[in-house]
Amino acid sequence: MFRKLSLGSLGLWVGGTLTLVGFIAYFGLDNATLNLVGFFYGFPLLLGGLALKSSELKPIPFTEPTSPTVLALRQEQATAIQKQVREDLDRYRYGQKAHFDKALAYLGLSPSDEARPVVTGMREVAVDNAYALILEFDSPEIPLATWQQKQDKMGSFFGAGVRVAITQPADDRVELSLIATPAP
Repeated sequence: MFRKLSLGSLGLWVGGTLTLVGFIAYFGLDNATLNLVGFFYGFPLLLGGLALKSSELKPIPFTEPTSPTVLALRQEQATAIQKQVREDLDRYRYGQKAHFDKALAYLGLSPSDEARPVVTGMREVAVDNAYALILEFDSPEIPLATWQQKQDKMGSFFGAGVRVAITQPADDRVELSLIATPAP
């Protein structure tokens, strides 16, 4: 529930409200207690909210709803890394340049900030009766051939129990599929 809550927006709202109450108390009500609350608590919260909002990355949206069948497969087969990737992309992040930026840099798919592929969406599907998390990238600077060259490194990066598949549904678009390989 709280994963979808923007701390920057919360800080702006609470800090702005307390600051406004403090100003009203100072200029209109001559109430020292409310004045202090507004200035000593509200203003710092407002500044903190502004700082968080300026470095905020919004959650990556799901491009299609997950079916109950796939949800059941996720419960049975999803690996820890699939869960971590899904949860990291599905929440607000602060202080990062882009979602998945460190992983892309490690994999050699981010030569610069301008050329870095951008995660634009994700979806959960069943592939050959196995749970799959598909990450959709906008990748105008990195061609499909470069992605395919890094496929073996991606397989070891995402760990045991995950098979990596790379497809290109359209020009400048790449889909990275993390497919669970459950033990028989």
